[in-house]
Amino acid sequence: QVRLEESGGGSVQAGGSLRLSCSASGRTFGQISRGWFRQAPGKEREFVAVIHWISGDTDYADSVKGRFTISSDSASNAVHLQMNSLKPEDTGIYYCASVAGNNALLKTNPSYWGQGTQVTVYS
Repeated sequence: QVRLEESGGGSVQAGGSLRLSCSASGRTFGQISRGWFRQAPGKEREFVAVIHWISGDTDYADSVKGRFTISSDSASNAVHLQMNSLKPEDTGIYYCASVAGNNALLKTNPSYWGQGTQVTVYS
């Protein structure tokens, strides 16, 4: 009932920036917590950032605090991730996710996933 689609990935030099977007379609009204995960080759998927659609509360992984900013746009039913000061260790596939619950639930048990968009940061 919910479809998430990421865009904005690409290749960028260390220190550069990228802006990812996640569009949502279908019955998204109840998906009040939305965010981002990433996965590097051979590693487990890890939480990156989350935003609560109603309250606007956000949370970030320690590794991206101060560099990444998550935001929502109700008009377009989209979530964005502005990534600044990118590092090679930020490289991976970035996935958009959502859940009908709070931000804590998004971190542990997302209900829906996008297909992912590749982010490559080179030195």
